[in-house]
Amino acid sequence: MWPTTRSSSPQPWRRQSRWTSLRPICLTYIARFWLTALPRFVLSELGHADKLHNMPSNNALAGLCDGMVKAWDIYAKPKAVILFIIEDVSYNICDQRFHEFYIRETYPHIKVLRRTLTEVHKEGKLGQSKELLLGNQEVAVIYFRAGYEPGHYHSQAEWDARYLMETSLAIKCPSIHYHLAGTKKVQQALAQPAVLERFINDPDEIKAVGKIFTGLYSLDDNEAGNATYEMALRTPEKFVLKPQREGGGNNVYGVDIPDALKRMSRVERSAWILMDLIHPPLTRGYMVRPGGDMPPQIVEMVSELGIFGVVIGDAEHIVHNYQAGHMLRTKLSTANEGGVAAGLGALDSPYLIDTDEEQN
Repeated sequence: MWPTTRSSSPQPWRRQSRWTSLRPICLTYIARFWLTALPRFVLSELGHADKLHNMPSNNALAGLCDGMVKAWDIYAKPKAVILFIIEDVSYNICDQRFHEFYIRETYPHIKVLRRTLTEVHKEGKLGQSKELLLGNQEVAVIYFRAGYEPGHYHSQAEWDARYLMETSLAIKCPSIHYHLAGTKKVQQALAQPAVLERFINDPDEIKAVGKIFTGLYSLDDNEAGNATYEMALRTPEKFVLKPQREGGGNNVYGVDIPDALKRMSRVERSAWILMDLIHPPLTRGYMVRPGGDMPPQIVEMVSELGIFGVVIGDAEHIVHNYQAGHMLRTKLSTANEGGVAAGLGALDSPYLIDTDEEQN
């Protein structure tokens, strides 16, 4: 496993009120390259090339960029551009450039622009048909690499830029719907009884989707929120306290929860949710870190597998829906936070084993 440096957390896209394409977020593609190429190289060098078939391919860069180009095709304006919305200082510049270079090399007829929210406010406007124009260039797809936290909006100008983009015909990645669906408070609402029935008709599907939810509890200033507050004070070791923030380093765990809650007013705590603490299975392996022991010690770890996907469609029709790669994130079993972007976890590579064959 190789920890990455700090990065932003991207995500999804859309055309206003019609086309939508979803993409869960990715991390540093330099690290992604090493995670696909280096483990295969090491296995081969150690004389285990016969085991390479147990390592699934991971073509996330191509899959996700091809998804953006499919959205560009749907927009159907050959001279339109793809716009990357970036931070004033981009910590994950290599990740962003890999996206850009892949599109420019594979699809040289498509131009990619990089702009901050502030620059969009200065340069952007809507055309007669609500097309987004930056100068004289029409934008087909907007890929948000910024705009996920309050610090990205320095003034009303940045909020106005976001509103301008959201009201345009450009396909957004993510759409405002998917952006909000990724927030803790909306996830809490979706996990409430009977809410899924608003979006899914099949009872079996509702049951299957419900099984993936862990316990999510409101801390609002009402009867249910007050009950959650008391529950967290009684048995804090069962929970994690989460705010409306992206990336790692913001959560409060276990015995630290009571003090954190007591410092909040009732209004402040309503911006947080309480979630059941998940206990994933333990594995044993090596954690390779800068300045760590050499050779590294065998340690107990836990992992989280994320699947990247592209969905393009509207409320009635799905045009594209495919798996576009994966990310396996691993941390020490003793660590609370595991965010790779925050430098607390490490990118890993899955190695698939048929347990029946192993037992035989």
